[in-house]
Amino acid sequence: MYNANNNTNEVDPFGRFPVLCPNGSGHSIKLGSTEAGGEAEGVSYEFTIPANENAYTLIYNYAVVFQSPNHQVFEQPRMEIEITNVTDNTTISCASYSFIAVGTALPGFQVSSSSDTTAVLFKDWSPVSIDLSGNAGKTIRLFFKTADCTFRRHFGYAYIDVNSECSGRFVGATYCPDDTAINVSAPYGYASYAWYDSSLTTPLGSQQVLNLSPPPPSGTVIAVKLEPYYGYGCSNTMFTKLKDTLTVTANAGRDTLSCNMSPVPIGIKPKPGLHYTWAPVTGLNKPDVANPMAFPDKTTSYVVTTMNSGGGCRITDTVVVRASVIDDSLRLLGKESYCFGNNDSAILNVNPTNSIQWFKNDAAISRATQPTFRVSSSGTYHALLKNDIGCSITTKKQPIIIDIAKPATSYAVEYALSNSPLTLQARQISENVLWKPAINLNTATSFTPTFKGSQEQLYTIELLTNTGCLTVDTQMVKIIKNVEIYVPTAFTPNKDGKNDYLRPILIGLKDLHFFRIYNRWGQLLFETKKPLPGWDGVFKGVEQTTQTVVWMVKGVGIDGREYAQKGTTVLLR
Repeated sequence: MYNANNNTNEVDPFGRFPVLCPNGSGHSIKLGSTEAGGEAEGVSYEFTIPANENAYTLIYNYAVVFQSPNHQVFEQPRMEIEITNVTDNTTISCASYSFIAVGTALPGFQVSSSSDTTAVLFKDWSPVSIDLSGNAGKTIRLFFKTADCTFRRHFGYAYIDVNSECSGRFVGATYCPDDTAINVSAPYGYASYAWYDSSLTTPLGSQQVLNLSPPPPSGTVIAVKLEPYYGYGCSNTMFTKLKDTLTVTANAGRDTLSCNMSPVPIGIKPKPGLHYTWAPVTGLNKPDVANPMAFPDKTTSYVVTTMNSGGGCRITDTVVVRASVIDDSLRLLGKESYCFGNNDSAILNVNPTNSIQWFKNDAAISRATQPTFRVSSSGTYHALLKNDIGCSITTKKQPIIIDIAKPATSYAVEYALSNSPLTLQARQISENVLWKPAINLNTATSFTPTFKGSQEQLYTIELLTNTGCLTVDTQMVKIIKNVEIYVPTAFTPNKDGKNDYLRPILIGLKDLHFFRIYNRWGQLLFETKKPLPGWDGVFKGVEQTTQTVVWMVKGVGIDGREYAQKGTTVLLR
């Protein structure tokens, strides 16, 4: 269901026509969707024709969107309408038929520019008249149905609206005594029209609307012959009597409030045959309809002039649209991102109003109700502002980042062969990095510079975030002549904090393939690919007794060569 409050500017994605019917009713229904799969939808509208209205016409409006596959007529996506005389339990066949895109006699289908591999056809809003004459006092049901194609692959959907004004007379048949001309409208949706005098001998026109200027005497009877599109109804001849008894009332609607230039409806639903003009036009989306949307920037009195199509029965009415605009500007004093402890701050400010509520990450902040708010933690902030007449508005959202510097650390010593390249690695906890001094480095501004030198060097690494947080790490690089592996000859896993683990001491080995420990029977007691923490003398949960174990080490040195070494160590208890 679409309505004027929520869907005023929404359009169909394929046809780009409005989802709200342009007849001004302010409501429409959508049947179906773009999801194919053999789905069908339906909605019915039931009403009773007044007992004294033997001549009766109802108008409904529709717009359709169909995928257009290469299918036969009965296989295509479609919309169907079935009109039933509920009282007599009969179908009114002349008003019941199907709408399809390909193979129809109906004009007005267009190819959507949004089509992909399968063309999408659409038909913009079109009115259809249903002649229900001869059914006075009967209950009538309109049943609208949509369906996808029979192969469950192609979609079809429709928009429906039924006019609230139903009558047994043609629009324009009743006119004002001071009209200079009248426009008499026959029912919509027929292929051809032929107007005659009451004797059906004198032609008067061949369009859906007959213009008579000046109007004939009141009481004149005219007739129209209606021929439908092939397969969409029955031929018919209708008569109507012209009378100069029309009275027109103007209704601008109730006084209303527009907040922050948000559109509000004024006026009433349109009536066929009447013309509407509004003044002033400032702040109106359509000043020539019965019920425009108003969005003035200041309180405005709008005057609607209502008249018959022939210019007679002119009358006016006034509505006051009170405009209230709250300044929703949000100002930031300070920085939107900074590092805690650097004497920076972020202060948000709005203009004073009747009520202010600050929010962090869409949650209200307790006791934060003043025009100025000091931010103390990272998040996304906004304010809800209200005035004393009921208007409210939400400011834009302002993200604030308050960073905290990471603690500094000293990296493990790196060993390098003299004048051989070695890649160093800094923590990637910032956006910017600077190594000091830049001696023996190929670059000082990379997280992974290459060292090449003959003397050991201590580096400081400045890690600076975009928020201004600075962390200074250190890295010692020592020069060695050869890659070496040391393993103690004994260890005492007695948990005294001294020599409790058996582990390799790697000097210049950049990648440890394995460190393995075996007992004297060749049973594997321990294996790791990391130098720390090592073996604690426990195998399968059992502390091992004093014994001699065999160890093996294999890895790749900083020179790219593979190194392997083995030996024995005594476990002492």
